[in-house]
Amino acid sequence: MTFTETLLWPVSVAYSLGARLRVRLYRAGIFRQHTLKGVVISVGNITVGGTGKTPMVLWLAERLLAEGKSVTILTRGYRGFLNRSDGEGTAPQTASKLAILGDEPELLVRRIASRASPEGRSRVAVGADRLASGSAAEREGFDWFLLDDGFQHLRLARDLDIVLIDATNPFGGGRLLPSGRLREPKSALRRADIIVITRSKHAPALEAAIRRDSSAPIFFATTRLDAIARPATIRQDLPVAEWRTRRFFAFCGIGNPGAFFDDLREWGITRVGTAKFPDHHRYSESDRTRLQADARRVGADALLCTEKDILNYGEAQPGGLPVFFARVSLAMQNEDAFWSAAEEILARRRPGISL
Repeated sequence: MTFTETLLWPVSVAYSLGARLRVRLYRAGIFRQHTLKGVVISVGNITVGGTGKTPMVLWLAERLLAEGKSVTILTRGYRGFLNRSDGEGTAPQTASKLAILGDEPELLVRRIASRASPEGRSRVAVGADRLASGSAAEREGFDWFLLDDGFQHLRLARDLDIVLIDATNPFGGGRLLPSGRLREPKSALRRADIIVITRSKHAPALEAAIRRDSSAPIFFATTRLDAIARPATIRQDLPVAEWRTRRFFAFCGIGNPGAFFDDLREWGITRVGTAKFPDHHRYSESDRTRLQADARRVGADALLCTEKDILNYGEAQPGGLPVFFARVSLAMQNEDAFWSAAEEILARRRPGISL
């Protein structure tokens, strides 16, 4: 524990007491939990930073839409400052809309629009008041809801609670905010219906640690590379033979930058340098100039970032090195067993409902 973390430890103790008390007040009915008429599936975690929630939400949405369901993704957005909706087959949004929506909701809008089908309807509703967003969507006929980053959003009841744990940093050092990365004590995993360990296919030690606090079924998921793409359109992919010969300078502003860099190595992408920025970072002209200079200095012939980062990157510099992004998706291990477990839990709480 660093000196700063030691100083913050008393604050973490107070934070832990507050988090436990809040859960108990909801459980006792002193804090009221509200319900939607439709089915609510929550995707969340117990740490700050990236655990793969966005790919998980998209993976669930894709399955529900393929089954002909009307799906609304309820997302707070970065800092939860907005209350609006987009989706239902909309085209990618303009830069001005990105400034309003935020990067993660905008990514959800783009990807959901690209997966639209005649069988199902979709919407991304952005706003801190996700009960109000869900109620508005219900009035328009939506009856399946994916609550993005919802594990701590106890105000809205859910029918299925899915919790993601990143195998590369599962419990943030075991300390709560602000001296660590835990949002809640590990005992909060008792509320989980299904636990998904991300960025791993096998982690017996982590499974054993989880089992001290939860008996929920555990599944594993990894990040799959779908394409290296140009930013002009999410469908303009770089041929595999071409990106395998390139030397990339990789950069990102996400919750877990190390996981992205490790994934690149796992996928066989040659990276000759890296740079990391704070989560949700909006790249300035000076940032872009520095990235281009750093990339040239190490002999890179292109830059590579995440799909979220490309939304924040802005206009590429004329004459600069080309900038690409990695489009990824979730690869669930033992997928059939996951859906069977989810359907069994939903059937107990919502008789007659099927996935």
